[in-house]
Amino acid sequence: MASKPLILGLDTSAAHCAAALVSGDDVLASRAVEMSRGQAENLMPLIEDLLNSQGVTFRDLTAIGVGVGPGNFTGIRISVSAARGLALGLGIPAVGVSSFDASLLGTEPGTVAFVNAPREQVYVQDGETPAFLTSQPYEASKPSVTVPAPKLLAENIAHIAAQRFENTDTAPAPLYIRAADAAPARDLPPPLI
Repeated sequence: MASKPLILGLDTSAAHCAAALVSGDDVLASRAVEMSRGQAENLMPLIEDLLNSQGVTFRDLTAIGVGVGPGNFTGIRISVSAARGLALGLGIPAVGVSSFDASLLGTEPGTVAFVNAPREQVYVQDGETPAFLTSQPYEASKPSVTVPAPKLLAENIAHIAAQRFENTDTAPAPLYIRAADAAPARDLPPPLI
């Protein structure tokens, strides 16, 4: 009898660094550390600690799930880059999972998902409508959920990746709903002589 897939879930889409390890329906281990900065330096040690706690290595992984946002621009890029690099090096799939999908796991159909955004705004996924950004409060006429705590978010990402990894053939990419706060200068660069 074949063993169940071993899935690593990662998320750094907000002020946290989170990872979870799941096999089948079982959460083997999960960790989350609240931090507004430092995810790039802390993600790999967090993952290694998680794997070591279960006596497994990167080579034991079947797939990697990663939170693609919406959320913090830099944070999303950190975990997406890590997942893509690990998946490439290990020869396993990496699956992008939106914060909306991770929040909606286990909820009734038609539930609206909210993700906090800067400037007292929220990102909203309301049914089949493309996700959008709006000012708070947004009144949903259906049941609604917000993003779960970071540890549960990483666990949900791993569970969803376990359902999708066999049918995923594209690398995960950040889900950006609003434009970046910083933009390239509009002035032309000086000519090089």
